[in-house]
Amino acid sequence: MNRDIYQEPLVSRYTSREMQELFSERYKFTHWRKCWVALAEAQHELGLASVTAEMVAELKANVDHIDYDMAAAKEREIRHDVMAHVYTYGQQCPLAEPIIHLGATSQFVVCNTDLLIQQRALQLVKRSLVKVIANLADFCATHKDLATLGFTHYQPAQPTTVGKRNTLYIQDLLMDLEYIEQLEGQIKARGAKGTVGTQATFIELFNGDHQKVRELDRLVSKKIGFDQVFAVTGQTYPRKLDMKTGETLAGIGASAHKFAVDLRLLSNLKVQEEPFESKQVGSSAMAYKRNPMRSERMTGLARKLMGLPANFAATAANQWFERTLDDSAIRRMDMAQAFLLTDAILKLYINITNDMVVYPKQIERHLKEELPFMATEKILMACVEKGKSRQEIHEVIREHSVAAGLAVKNQGLHNNLLELLAKDERIPFDFKELDSLLGDYQQFTGRAAMQTTEFLQENVGPVLDKYRKIIDNIDASLVV
Repeated sequence: MNRDIYQEPLVSRYTSREMQELFSERYKFTHWRKCWVALAEAQHELGLASVTAEMVAELKANVDHIDYDMAAAKEREIRHDVMAHVYTYGQQCPLAEPIIHLGATSQFVVCNTDLLIQQRALQLVKRSLVKVIANLADFCATHKDLATLGFTHYQPAQPTTVGKRNTLYIQDLLMDLEYIEQLEGQIKARGAKGTVGTQATFIELFNGDHQKVRELDRLVSKKIGFDQVFAVTGQTYPRKLDMKTGETLAGIGASAHKFAVDLRLLSNLKVQEEPFESKQVGSSAMAYKRNPMRSERMTGLARKLMGLPANFAATAANQWFERTLDDSAIRRMDMAQAFLLTDAILKLYINITNDMVVYPKQIERHLKEELPFMATEKILMACVEKGKSRQEIHEVIREHSVAAGLAVKNQGLHNNLLELLAKDERIPFDFKELDSLLGDYQQFTGRAAMQTTEFLQENVGPVLDKYRKIIDNIDASLVV
């Protein structure tokens, strides 16, 4: 590492080696050469006399032998990266040098390689996403019956269960997975389309044979690794695809952000936490601190990721006619960052969900503090059964609930709602009878446990079965 210049934190701190390698210069320039090999090989197979088998063999033999220094020096001289690599390849392949890049434009190698990288990067994203879903599914199954205080507006509401709450995160991720699967179907090769997408040069090379030019487009795309090819393009593949890719990845960021913020709030309540290493330091000053640093980092990375779609949309909207070059510089940063950010976020998500910690006694304490409030609807209905007016009793309960809440907040007292109601002559029950109406807080969770089981069986199970090999092969001990 050169410590005298800026280092990209996404690479130096946060992301997996696999994702980094996909966006490396070696991967890009090696696949540029594979595109040139595919073009030459297809031209030879379709009968173009100027491209011989010996030329193709020479190109194949030198795909991995890139002189990066030579290419960089040539680019400084001519200020064109693709032509610098054409020159460098030609120096290593003197026999094939005359036919390298024959009939192609720069975007032949740039676009097709970018699409291939994105296709494979999405596979890595999908793998990590499925692993998070599997982790959360196990967590939900384990805690499906554990009652916990529910919140709306971050104010105590009716109880739910720990398992049921976490199904909400899975549901978001299942939607993200569906969007990825849809996006995968839209990623196609740019193919061999020529300078502005008309294939004019290829028509000249094949003496006006349109069928051979169409076959060249299909054959090159297949050799590169694509089953489908865009039917029409300008000079580049449609930047609309980049916009949809950015939106899909940002959607994963939003899902992860919601989970991370919730876990930070739960950590403050001391009811659920992310893993904490035995030697981990929470604060340089406050030795007792146990900060949710993984969740905080995930929140920050997700915030960055969620901001990128605007760039992709602006780029797609500003591609004048067949193409402008204002897409180049920003895409060099944004496309790589979008995938690297997603990779970093999911790496954290996997790590957190591998070993989340739950504190049942603390959960129970919060429940008991709010239990009298939770039982007010049950008390209301019981009073109506005794012949009381619902509206009148509702107002009585409201008055005493406010008073009990103020006593807790202003005086630090326990929740004495039942005592207040028992003393009110309008309530037809004494304290013992009211207390018996409370029962066990588990009864207030409704169908939460059953909903969790049904969701895991009917919605999550089929997805995990579909991707079982991915789950079994991923490293479950990712270190962050």
